[in-house]
Amino acid sequence: MKIIELLKRERPFVSLEFFPPKEKSAWPGFFDVVNWLRPANPLFVSVTYGAGGGTQANTLEIVSRMKREYGLEPMAHLTCVGASEKNIRAFLDALVDAGVDNVLALRGDPPKGQADFIPDSDQFRHASDLVAFIRAEYPSLCIGVAAYPEVHPQAVSPEMDLEYLKRKLDAGGDFGVTQLFFDNRRYFEFVARARAQGIDAPMLPGVLPVISLAGVRRMLSFCGATIPPDYLRSLEEADAQGGSAAVAERGIAYATAQARELISGGAPGVHLYTLNKAEACLRIIGGLGL
Repeated sequence: MKIIELLKRERPFVSLEFFPPKEKSAWPGFFDVVNWLRPANPLFVSVTYGAGGGTQANTLEIVSRMKREYGLEPMAHLTCVGASEKNIRAFLDALVDAGVDNVLALRGDPPKGQADFIPDSDQFRHASDLVAFIRAEYPSLCIGVAAYPEVHPQAVSPEMDLEYLKRKLDAGGDFGVTQLFFDNRRYFEFVARARAQGIDAPMLPGVLPVISLAGVRRMLSFCGATIPPDYLRSLEEADAQGGSAAVAERGIAYATAQARELISGGAPGVHLYTLNKAEACLRIIGGLGL
């Protein structure tokens, strides 16, 4: 079923984002996590793939299995990296054949070792190009797009970043999923600015539970998000006093409070970046009473 239709029926909600392992030998453990989280009844699940599109085929197979074997509503990520019309058609044809109704259309990150994004074709230079192609050629699909409460790191200004978001939605996008953030004011101010620019599509806030101090620092280094100084100091203190387990405890508590505040403030739900950590996500969802 299309996510945009599900959003009209169920609020507040939790959705989950998974990161498929590169090696198929790790798939049994990955699907154990999926099965463990299934009782949480996520509104939908999204499946990403690595920079450069290296695990795109895995994403396709995994979303198909999630739909067929686990009864989940999946959304596959699709990027412009390494894109050709032939490859994109093959991917989208396979999605449709598998009964998957949702795709997240992204420009994508440059391959490892490449500092800047270099388009592989003039046809798919921007996410808006990919959105327009999908809407024209696969009108039955529901299309999500990325949104940036703290502004995309390559955007020249907040105003232009909103303009790019509007282009994606005007080209056929149905809703936005935000980059991770840790200060809820960023999300609410971003939504207010978007609405003032005539953007009325749902904006689903992305929440990341910090499980590892080194891990969150690595993610922040390439996604352009920031972490409040007080929260960072709290995580560093936890790490010094109790190591990784203490960091995870503090991160789960913070993510639970953050998600609760987002929902009470009017967000339609929360999109949890799971890091494939079932226990952490279940504790957060349990803390929300959903």
